[in-house]
Amino acid sequence: MMTIVTQNESEDSQDADSFRPLSSQEAQLLRQNLPLLSVWRVVVAQVGVGVVVALLAGMITSKWNVAWSAGYGALAVAVPAALFARGMTSPVSSASVGASVAGFLLWEIVKIGLTLAMLMAAPRVVPEVSWPAMLVGLVLTMKVYWLALGARSLFYRKVNFKSEQTNVS
Repeated sequence: MMTIVTQNESEDSQDADSFRPLSSQEAQLLRQNLPLLSVWRVVVAQVGVGVVVALLAGMITSKWNVAWSAGYGALAVAVPAALFARGMTSPVSSASVGASVAGFLLWEIVKIGLTLAMLMAAPRVVPEVSWPAMLVGLVLTMKVYWLALGARSLFYRKVNFKSEQTNVS
């Protein structure tokens, strides 16, 4: 029986042969170049954006119900996001890969459900709700996720590792 090795299989076998683990210095450098995203900074930024949007809406229109509506729209994003972040950073969610996936799905469903419940409760919570203002607060607060991806230095925490002084041969 004859085996034909294609170019891709040849490249894969060469890649497997050339694989080597990173040294501690190389791993440290990689961690510094790829910092971790702080989900809590994103939630804090969402709350900050919500406060700014509510204040601007109140100043522009001089109507408190518009400011409360914009602020409540922002809260309809920030509160479920905080609950999601808390659930995903719990030790149970990071126990294994399967627990992480299940936790993600569970907390995402909880987040969506809470957002919908908060929006349905808006007429009872906010007097004379202004739906356009609430929509503006909701959308601008959701866009903080994109800001977090674009403005890395604001949302990514710096990882400082002590340099190891050991000689590894």
